[in-house]
Amino acid sequence: MEPEAPCTQRLRATIRGRVQGVGFRFFVARVGRRLHLCGHVRNLPGGRRVEVIAQGPRPALDALIQELQAGPPLAIVESVTVAREAPADDLPAFAIRA
Repeated sequence: MEPEAPCTQRLRATIRGRVQGVGFRFFVARVGRRLHLCGHVRNLPGGRRVEVIAQGPRPALDALIQELQAGPPLAIVESVTVAREAPADDLPAFAIRA
């Protein structure tokens, strides 16, 4: 009997705090690629929020959330809000969006 493939799930996370101008998007892109997730990260208007959309196995998404809560060294993460969504086939390999 072959092992079952991990279920693919999708999340949308909004990270608030000092998260723009500190390498946060590059940090998230590296983590997403390391975890073999599909998705993207982008700055949101206002200068204090970043949005992440990611898709992959639940354990990898959980690891991503932990990394988002920590952030890179210069970031100050005040909150991470996560919404689970239905998976779709519209996401390429993890990328940074303008």
